[in-house]
Amino acid sequence: MKRVNFQASLPVSILKEGKRFIAYSPALDISTSGKSHAEARRRFTEAVQIFFEEIMRVGTLEKSLTELGWKKSGSHLRPPLVVSQEAHIVKMPA
Repeated sequence: MKRVNFQASLPVSILKEGKRFIAYSPALDISTSGKSHAEARRRFTEAVQIFFEEIMRVGTLEKSLTELGWKKSGSHLRPPLVVSQEAHIVKMPA
């Protein structure tokens, strides 16, 4: 598998659902899961690598990332900035 020479700081949330750990990044709208926190992180890294390899292979790197809210700054693309991650209590009709 060809490695992509691209680096960005991505916000990643790790959630626990039952016995699985879910890794999700809104900057790429990518998620994956694992049996452990470490496995979810490792699989997330692999999923991101595959995502970038594919959009670079088809020549849609800039288009794909700007559609996800990334901004171009000079020759660099920057992911959307997560300013807050909060828990909200919501009331639902019963």
